[in-house]
Amino acid sequence: MSRLTLRLPETLHRQLETLAQTEETSLNQYIVYALTRQVTLAYTIQPLSDRAVAEQKASFTALLQDLGQASFDEIEQVMAAREEAEPEDGLTPEVVQALTSRIVGQRHEAGHKLNQNA
Repeated sequence: MSRLTLRLPETLHRQLETLAQTEETSLNQYIVYALTRQVTLAYTIQPLSDRAVAEQKASFTALLQDLGQASFDEIEQVMAAREEAEPEDGLTPEVVQALTSRIVGQRHEAGHKLNQNA
């Protein structure tokens, strides 16, 4: 264990002693507990306010509008240039085939809708 010498204002020292007594623990143990709790909070997910969520949604929507839409040919080019990777466990040839069929079906459906709108 490490040792740390720390200068505290008298009022804070008294408050910490009172809290330690309330918890029926030593001052040292209470300070370690309080510091651990504070450090842990830095790694804990905190809920966002409704306002923050709305701002993130608005930013994401604006980003999508700025990006525009890619054509299927552009998507095909990007997909053809991607790096091949080993499949994850459970990603069997059957699962890959089912996903491929689904993607092809969606492409045909989207192309059909484009032709109807033209």
